[in-house]
Amino acid sequence: MNSSNYETDFYTWTQQQAALLKAGRLSEIDVENLIEEVETMGRSERRALESRLSVLLIHMLKWQYQPGRRGNSWKFTIDEQRFSFQKVLKQNPGLKSEIDAILSDAYEYATMKAAHETGLRSDIFPSACPWTLEQLSDSSYYPQ
Repeated sequence: MNSSNYETDFYTWTQQQAALLKAGRLSEIDVENLIEEVETMGRSERRALESRLSVLLIHMLKWQYQPGRRGNSWKFTIDEQRFSFQKVLKQNPGLKSEIDAILSDAYEYATMKAAHETGLRSDIFPSACPWTLEQLSDSSYYPQ
């Protein structure tokens, strides 16, 4: 196993592993740590999608429940996060099979954060996300 640099010089370790893969020297690869890093990359993409959806949902809730405070900043954030979550999903189509769970997790966080930012009670928000994925993706849709 070639794990000598994994803990002390991660960059060098990654370059060594890439060189070993390119050279076909598979028996020398640090399999355990490489597996961990590949799994971590997948979790990172899932977190990125959940984060984008969370921010989108926070602003959708604020948009709906504080209509008097709507402004270009909130609109831009909604538009930006729509674009960003769709980009993550397009780059990682395998996440589509997990979208319901990711959306549920993102909405749970969004209600907590929106309540904190608005001063509204969290129980005024629906217990489940009131918007479909199609609505969240629709650049012309804003909640009323």
